[in-house]
Amino acid sequence: MIDVKVPTIGESIKEVTLLKWTKKDGEYVFIDEVIAELESEKATFEVNAEKSGILKTTAKEGDTIDIGTVIAQIDETAEKPVASSKLQDASSKFQVSSSKLQVSSDVKPEISNQKPVTDIKATPVASAIIADKKINIESITPTGYGKKILKNDVLDALNNPGKKSLAGEELFSRNIRKEKMSNLRKTISRRLVESKNTTAMLTTFNEVDMSSIMDIRKKFKDKFKEKYGVNLGFMSFFAKACAIALGEWPTVNAFIDGDELIYHEYADISIAVSTPRGLTVPVIRNVESLSMAEIENKVVELANKARVSKLTADELTGGTFTITNGGVFGSLMSTPIINIPQSAILGMHKIQDRPMAIDGKVEIRPMMYIALSYDHRVIDGKESVSFLVRVKELLEHPELLLLGRDPIKILLEL
Repeated sequence: MIDVKVPTIGESIKEVTLLKWTKKDGEYVFIDEVIAELESEKATFEVNAEKSGILKTTAKEGDTIDIGTVIAQIDETAEKPVASSKLQDASSKFQVSSSKLQVSSDVKPEISNQKPVTDIKATPVASAIIADKKINIESITPTGYGKKILKNDVLDALNNPGKKSLAGEELFSRNIRKEKMSNLRKTISRRLVESKNTTAMLTTFNEVDMSSIMDIRKKFKDKFKEKYGVNLGFMSFFAKACAIALGEWPTVNAFIDGDELIYHEYADISIAVSTPRGLTVPVIRNVESLSMAEIENKVVELANKARVSKLTADELTGGTFTITNGGVFGSLMSTPIINIPQSAILGMHKIQDRPMAIDGKVEIRPMMYIALSYDHRVIDGKESVSFLVRVKELLEHPELLLLGRDPIKILLEL
């Protein structure tokens, strides 16, 4: 028997949660095949079979387990099933075809308010009533097996217009549901409270006219995508602008360590990414040294890994400054909380057309509120405001991102 133990992840991590078994107890597994997914306080990771054989699990999904604990055994003396090799070949072919399908999933279809009846899971009678009465299926609470819509579900929606239960239960339900917090959610909770209690946090605001950046994206997005294989998004502009501003205002890029300040002569920028399991903050290293395309590629890579819980501990640690974008969810303004031990975080928000006074005339411009939350123990008001004003200047005049200064002023040596 070969013991399968929880591997050592990092010095600070003492326990993990068993998220799920990807192979069942008693099932034959092959060497290097993924058999389980574990979650630490920083990331999720996979456990692979060290030998081929029959898997005998000793831990349950949802268990909190100490590092080094045996979670399963593999009987390497067991005979390989006759059909195993054929099944493995078929599985690999299926994975290849699946990966091809995943590539095409990047093309997003237009979304309509009303789903076709043929696309929903409903009984024939329910489907007929939905089509006849032109009912929006979003107003129907399915109660059938596998979330199938039954006839009574449709009649309930007709008899109770505008009324809907929250979780597929009966109307006026008073039911509650308890769910154990994951290690990741517990870590997020602990760090947020620690950030609030241990920093002298203050937030300063400004607004950015996004006209120039939007014009650049409109003009060059197709050529950019054709050449680099990635979309020209907003994050590369913001990351580049912050990297330049961090070099000019180094305290915004500094940490407190005991009675010392640690200054970073590089910009490792953390990008907040929302995932089904909670907020993760992967790091883009040396943003000041990257091109726009390199930044965009890294953003896509890290975001994709975050959503499928494949980020490594190294990719989640060591940032010197954070950018978070609440605008993707519709946030117009917020006060982001500092990602300790960092001293500052920039919040992006929704771009909204607003009337602005331009040269004595009122013009409609695409405006974005930006916010900088900072630790007042490290960063003074002048530095925080100046940093944010500099970011605003760089975003409103993107040509400055290349040289850092106005080309005319450079020419005139001013």
